Amino acid sequence: MSRNALGRGLGALIRESEAPVTSRDRTTGPAQEPTASRTMASQLVDIDLIDPSPYQPRTRFREDSLAELARSIQASGIIQPLVLRPIGPRFQLLAGERRWRAAQRAGLDRVPAVLREVGDAAAMEITLVENIQREDLNAIEEARAFDRLISEFHLTQEEVAARTGKDRTSIANAVRLLRLEKPVLDLIEDGRISAGHGRALLAISDPKLRLAVSQRAARGGLTVRQIERLATRRSRAAAAPDASPVLDANTKAALEQLQQSLGTRVTLRLATKTRPGELVIEYYDEGQLTHLYDRLMG
Repeated sequence: MSRNALGRGLGALIRESEAPVTSRDRTTGPAQEPTASRTMASQLVDIDLIDPSPYQPRTRFREDSLAELARSIQASGIIQPLVLRPIGPRFQLLAGERRWRAAQRAGLDRVPAVLREVGDAAAMEITLVENIQREDLNAIEEARAFDRLISEFHLTQEEVAARTGKDRTSIANAVRLLRLEKPVLDLIEDGRISAGHGRALLAISDPKLRLAVSQRAARGGLTVRQIERLATRRSRAAAAPDASPVLDANTKAALEQLQQSLGTRVTLRLATKTRPGELVIEYYDEGQLTHLYDRLMG
């Protein structure tokens, strides 16, 4: 696939609509003919003949946002036309799915559109880039769009940055989020934790602990900074040399029982001739500390 054919930007694909179309304009007569074969053409298209793009990175459309856009379309019409490509007797969306969905809610019969005769590869890039350039993709949708441009178009992060107007560091940080487990990704997509929480969680190597910490953060128990400090402490503990003797089977079993009873991580460092032993009981918020105090004090 030639890279030169890709990434020309939406400026080469969209031109201003000749006139807004409102819910009061429901003409069903013949649409205008394309101005030139295989190039863009402005015309009115029956809304029922339009299909969504299979390359759309957006998986969630907020109903309140669509309702607000539908009211705007009823009042002022569609200012920016949709971008479509013909597929047999129908049309496939390349850009403007929110406008198309809102126009359906507004009761429009036809919508203004510009047509592009492009192949599947170009159609996918147009759809991905158009959505990335908008501000309302959630962090995981954006990360998946970046990842598709990298994996399916064999682009570098620098090339993706040039096509989307993002900086390379933002792209690298976004794609790293996809290393998280699906339950954690779902929390980010649902808005229960932030992308910042997700990046902090990546520093925790234990998947089970990472999931537990993410769920506690979703309940409002942990900030991004608290997760970063937790990850740093665990990293230092793992890297520090430990001169303590290996725990025997009975001590390990007792430690596991204590962890289950208290409901948190407990670590033990045996005493030596040169230093005292340590029993460390972790907690993540004030409520858990109060619970541990009550248990320990009987």
